[in-house]
Amino acid sequence: MQTQTTKHFLNTATGKEADNIIRSCVHCGFCNATCPTYQLLGDERDSPRGRIYLIKQILEGQAVSNKTQTHLDRCLSCRACETTCPSGVQYGRLVDIGRQLMNDQATRPALSRLMRYTLRKLLPFPQRFALLVKTGQLFKPLLPCKLKQHIPDRQVSRSLPDYSLTKPTQVPKMLIFQGCVQSVATPNTNSATANILHKLGIELITPAQAGCCGAVSQHLSAELEALDFMRRNIDAWWPYIEQGVSAIVITASGCGAIIKEYGYLLKQDAHYADKARKVSELAKDISEILAAEELPLTRIKPSMRNIAFQSPCTLQHAQKLDGMVESILTRCGFNLSPVDDAHLCCGSAGTYSILQPELAQKLLTNKLSALQKHQPELIVSANIGCQLHLQRQTSVPVKHWIELVDESFI
Repeated sequence: MQTQTTKHFLNTATGKEADNIIRSCVHCGFCNATCPTYQLLGDERDSPRGRIYLIKQILEGQAVSNKTQTHLDRCLSCRACETTCPSGVQYGRLVDIGRQLMNDQATRPALSRLMRYTLRKLLPFPQRFALLVKTGQLFKPLLPCKLKQHIPDRQVSRSLPDYSLTKPTQVPKMLIFQGCVQSVATPNTNSATANILHKLGIELITPAQAGCCGAVSQHLSAELEALDFMRRNIDAWWPYIEQGVSAIVITASGCGAIIKEYGYLLKQDAHYADKARKVSELAKDISEILAAEELPLTRIKPSMRNIAFQSPCTLQHAQKLDGMVESILTRCGFNLSPVDDAHLCCGSAGTYSILQPELAQKLLTNKLSALQKHQPELIVSANIGCQLHLQRQTSVPVKHWIELVDESFI
């Protein structure tokens, strides 16, 4: 696609990057066929191709209108379009840049600004989020149904083993990423991971100083804030990396997607570029770890047979790990129900279900219809946001797939 980006933007690193990404787009429209919002709304401006054109207009000096803001905000950042694109357009990165440029030029309504600020100051901080969740759980019986749906059930947490930095051992060591929302809402996900890896002879280390991956801030156009979260994690992990840990294990695919991009996002930082690149190399979804291990299948006795797996967008489109979890579960003896349109987003998409509730609800209804078509006993996911979002509207239990494997591991 031809561009006439202004000199002002071409003189900035992000402007040049956006210009190069747009130029790689051939405007073919293949992406429209896999875009969830375009399928729902049928508006070209709510498709990847249309949004690329809107960002192109910003770079060419046109004023940002309320309509531009509306259509860019409606994007899920699911990156299904990247999986489909024959030209390899880095749409996910482009839409992040486009939103940042848009926010620099247009002021949001006060309520919208307050909501986004609150999300940034609440979700990435486990202690703050835990206080909110515990308060909600306490008063849950008194709340209206719509509000109850947003409050996760209390989960009795098992302890997660920790190991000293200097503890001598010959077994492989890996770091585990605790995350923010998952560590509060479903702490047993990482406990199950630690239990399985311990049985496979792998020790996990949990650096207390590590925190949010930075995804919430990154996708709410607070890039500097996101980079600070990334640097803090790198600082927390680096002593262990220097001692030779073999991987950073991540059980929330949304976190995994952003951590694998640390090297790219911090490439201009002279102090962190090399470290960030190493972190991205070590970052592994738990499915990648188990796929490389010789699972003792004789010790896995499936307690449930009819399972529906919801493949998060951050797993299949961002990390390009489509089919990996399904392969592991099948090897373990679980029977997976077929899921129609498995490539489509469930509507969670980080904070999307809060900021775009109507569209998120339509996507959730469609996704649950596909997942429950064959009446599964259980729905499993690979991302905390999807897990909580799905559970809001179904009586079928929803959990992380690693918990299912752990429960069946004798």
